[in-house]
Amino acid sequence: MAGTALPGRLSWLAATAVESHSETARCKSISFEVPGWNGHLAGQHVDVRLTAPDGYQAQRSYSIASGPGDPLLTLTVERIEDGEVSPYLVDELREGDAIELRGPIGGYFVWQDAHAGPVLLLAGGSGIVPLRSMLRHRAASAPTTPVRLLYSARSPAELIYREELAALEDVDVRLVYTRTWPEGWEGHRGRIDAALLGAEAWAPSEEPITFVCGPNGFVETAASALVANGQPALSVRTERFGPSG
Repeated sequence: MAGTALPGRLSWLAATAVESHSETARCKSISFEVPGWNGHLAGQHVDVRLTAPDGYQAQRSYSIASGPGDPLLTLTVERIEDGEVSPYLVDELREGDAIELRGPIGGYFVWQDAHAGPVLLLAGGSGIVPLRSMLRHRAASAPTTPVRLLYSARSPAELIYREELAALEDVDVRLVYTRTWPEGWEGHRGRIDAALLGAEAWAPSEEPITFVCGPNGFVETAASALVANGQPALSVRTERFGPSG
């Protein structure tokens, strides 16, 4: 099955950019046509490889932002100033340009609609990307599954998928701002912490499954707090990235 494939068993595929959309000043969603792509599960990622004219290659992993049923494969990339791949994808790649990718990769941090209980999604910054794939999968395949999203961003200007999240009518979306917030903001200010999760997360008795994605510190804090509040560790799935992206 594609969802359990390992990178060593996958072939590099040519992917052609056909659409792009700026999400924030540093973040862009790019949709690709990928001949030979066999589909993915919500939460999986791909490896992206760029090759320079002199033969030098750079490779990075990116979560898949599109839902499993979407017609195009979409990656949402945040520019890392000293990165080798993200500046090109965000600033230089144009429609019609091609890159190489392989995937899908990952069989642990995935959500399928076989889990009927409530789902808690916790995102820090660009950690929202694989969770967006899950939200799209839920809308297409399991629209009655209760889902709550807690999304932490530094400011409203850095909120990824702002319009799409605002349009969700049957998902409980709760935003958290850590540095600046709108005038009159009555929501949580500051980082997601144990107290907030104790008040906002599904009760362990509801038997939720939780997906946490974001920077290392965010993921460690959130996962530890959930387990301390009584949620079984096996039902808390995490994916994290370091400061270098």
